[in-house]
Amino acid sequence: MLISAIRSGVNLITTDMFALDIYSALGIVGSIAVIVAYFATQAGKLRAEDPRFALANIVGAVLIMVSLFADWNLPAFVMEVFWLLISFYGLARYYVRR
Repeated sequence: MLISAIRSGVNLITTDMFALDIYSALGIVGSIAVIVAYFATQAGKLRAEDPRFALANIVGAVLIMVSLFADWNLPAFVMEVFWLLISFYGLARYYVRR
């Protein structure tokens, strides 16, 4: 299918693919939150037990889920639900141990 689209001269990349609406912007911010938290953990700047790690992942997951309202993707939604639940578990575990 891709080969036939290329042969027929169909433009596979359009300007609409790079349009930034509010849902996409929120999804990007959510992705950045998750990536920064993960990098900070890997770099030794943030421990996985730190509630800020769980909060960054919760915020990130929620924002990514909001972005899915504009462009639905069930597998991504399922992953974010689990990401959210695991992050809430980590946050609860932190506060129970205190």
